[in-house]
Amino acid sequence: MPEFIIRKTQLIIEEVHHDGGPKPEIPRMLGAILACVRNPFAGQYEANLQPAMDDLKPLGALMSARLITALGGKDKVDGYGKGAIVGEAGELEHAALWHAPGGYAMRGELNDSNAIVPSCMKRGGVGSRLDIPLGHINAAYVRSHFDGIEIGLPDGPKADEIVFGLAMSCGGRVHSRMGGLEVSEVKGEDGLR
Repeated sequence: MPEFIIRKTQLIIEEVHHDGGPKPEIPRMLGAILACVRNPFAGQYEANLQPAMDDLKPLGALMSARLITALGGKDKVDGYGKGAIVGEAGELEHAALWHAPGGYAMRGELNDSNAIVPSCMKRGGVGSRLDIPLGHINAAYVRSHFDGIEIGLPDGPKADEIVFGLAMSCGGRVHSRMGGLEVSEVKGEDGLR
């Protein structure tokens, strides 16, 4: 079993009090949590990576719970996304290990979440940044929740590390007015509408 040893974590909470128009009644909240871990596959080719996803499940659960708590509880969260930055000695498939453990951890903690978890990954050096896309947790077509949050660490990922990230939001963009499916119209049956 590979070990994804945590070097550091970071929790980001953003409150949007104004965005050029009327002030919202309640500030919109976005958050992300990052874990910078040792990449046990750095510098080598491993044909069968899928079993390592199971090793990352506890990390996904821990990060999900911490982020939900920081945002005020699961009843407030209605948007999510995930991402990973793999260091230079790794490959994109090492970042892709995060798809199931990160996504299913959030979905499990949030109970009613049927929509696919938007995702982004890349290879990068120390200080690399990544925009994690966000979407509504039950209906991918809710335009008000198309957004993102930028993540990154000033000292990671090192060549033999991976930065795994989870992101969540409470509410849509402050002045969303692009039409489409509204939150009040979500049926949540198929993850699309």
